[in-house]
Amino acid sequence: MSIALRAHLLSGRGRTGVYSVCSSHPWVIEAAALQAVDDGQPLLLEATSNQVNQDGGYTGMLPEDFRAFAVKIAESAGLTVDQLILGGDHLGPNPWSSLRASEAIEKAAQMVALYVTAGFTKIHLDTSMRCADDPEYLDDATIAERAASLCEAAERAAEVLNVKPVYIIGTEVPPPGGATHQLQRIDVTTDAAAERTWKIHQDAFGNHSLDDAWHRVMAIVVQPGVEFDHDAVVNYLPENAAGLKNFLARHPELVFEAHSTDYQLAAAYNNLIRDGFSILKVGPALTFAMREAIFALACIEEEPFASEQRSNLRQTLESVMLSRPGYWQRYYHGTLQQQKLLRFFSYSDRIRYYWPDSEVEQALKKLLANLEGVAIPETLLSQYLPGAYTIARNGPSLKPKQIVIEHIRTVLRIYSAACRQRPTPA
Repeated sequence: MSIALRAHLLSGRGRTGVYSVCSSHPWVIEAAALQAVDDGQPLLLEATSNQVNQDGGYTGMLPEDFRAFAVKIAESAGLTVDQLILGGDHLGPNPWSSLRASEAIEKAAQMVALYVTAGFTKIHLDTSMRCADDPEYLDDATIAERAASLCEAAERAAEVLNVKPVYIIGTEVPPPGGATHQLQRIDVTTDAAAERTWKIHQDAFGNHSLDDAWHRVMAIVVQPGVEFDHDAVVNYLPENAAGLKNFLARHPELVFEAHSTDYQLAAAYNNLIRDGFSILKVGPALTFAMREAIFALACIEEEPFASEQRSNLRQTLESVMLSRPGYWQRYYHGTLQQQKLLRFFSYSDRIRYYWPDSEVEQALKKLLANLEGVAIPETLLSQYLPGAYTIARNGPSLKPKQIVIEHIRTVLRIYSAACRQRPTPA
């Protein structure tokens, strides 16, 4: 399927694209599967090395667990297994960067092999992060050499299964989940830098006798000038990335993969695809939309229910996040009130790490149960969830969980509209 995806993107480069959903939340995956069914398109779903690895990642899942998890959700939404493309994102030593490089790369190689064995066919090799005994900045040759060694591990696993993964490379890789600091300036990748990355990786793959795998490298990650941090988004400006068109003109076998495209204005996605950024990664924007809908339902809950009957979802989240600050404390700074605002409403959406907590899950279940037991007035939907209000006015009302799924899909529809193939200009 990934080989077919590559052929599709190359044949329609500049006219068609695909969005890549990077999330492990079951409601996000369900929303994405439903959107794919409605579009009649495959779903590209990716797990990161921090989410899923041989140590369980922060989801507690091995690659094979994630595949089973995703397949079950996709099939329940009506998406067939052959329409689900699984990718591994930022596969490299990042989860073990506190170790010496030799140890971290060995663990990363084991992880990449497990991803391939589990049926992940789109592999993003990201060895750009430094390990414990590395210098402050890694040179491109070291990054490429490490990427080639991981590709070698992937190819050995693929040979056993008689599959042919496709690969994504690139040294100018934004951090997973968006910037972890306030944005100052975004340096767009130059044509020369992209060409250098390409050539150095080509040499490294050749040194590892990976010629066949090299011909399956389908995209390079570059920085097109899009990013977000806690409370700001850098909008895509096509003129800033215009020089990269020269690189694609010399490499008709490639497309660009754009990370951190969350929260862009709708027109930006059309422009990105037109400019050769055929793979658009989205993650936090989807759980951000999920959080928006859940918080809106919590506001609605306050009207028909007395305080002792409510789920107290937001209070529960605040309590859990304060008692377990590991997922946000290093990232959110400022006064106590500013930190609270960021915990709930930051674009980086680090609240997403807390939805699986047992206390939070119980509060969310109570919220849904409360609202499923009453008829939500249209006037409250109009106040807090205008999209659900419009649906209710035009047909049967949605159940609370369906309201959340629908709100997530408002983001997916923007990506979907941009990714549909357009006629070639005359």
